[in-house]
Amino acid sequence: MSDSVRMIKKYPNRRLYDTANSGYITLADVKQMVLEGINFQVVDAKTNDDLTRAILLQIILDEESGGVPMFSSEMLAQMIRFYGSAQQTIMGQYIEQNVKAFLAIQKKLQEQAKQVYGDKMMLTPDLWKQFIQMQAPAMQGMLGSYLEQSAKLFMDMQQRMQDQTRGMFSAFPFPAFTATPQGGADDEKKR
Repeated sequence: MSDSVRMIKKYPNRRLYDTANSGYITLADVKQMVLEGINFQVVDAKTNDDLTRAILLQIILDEESGGVPMFSSEMLAQMIRFYGSAQQTIMGQYIEQNVKAFLAIQKKLQEQAKQVYGDKMMLTPDLWKQFIQMQAPAMQGMLGSYLEQSAKLFMDMQQRMQDQTRGMFSAFPFPAFTATPQGGADDEKKR
């Protein structure tokens, strides 16, 4: 991915203008830019407001409404329930960390595929499917490790939230919100 940001302007007529190519593009073109790892930003042509997230969400909506969706209705409902709650920021960070971990697993698999098939071998969907099937035991191990890391990450975030909450309320005379960790009183009794 290059360091320069490709600028795309969105006009009131809902058309997208690629300033690098001096021409109008479609959402399919923007999707292709994402797939190719091109760094871009979509701005409103009049206000210069950043619309990149809105365009990416529109692409996701198009992908979800056609073919095989990635998210179930229950998953989307659960995500909606996090908006406006105290967990909204933490959940966003949690999902982002999990996607990064999944991408690391995918990169390992791609490296293994290159070792098996070589750099010049074109990995068609059928070849990729065969490779994944051959790697079933390794996949189970990596996914198990991934799930363990995911659970640990969630528990760490939950512990940080509890510690921050204790720190915020430790100045108040509520016995349940003392800053001492659990077991601290038991340790003092033993001394």
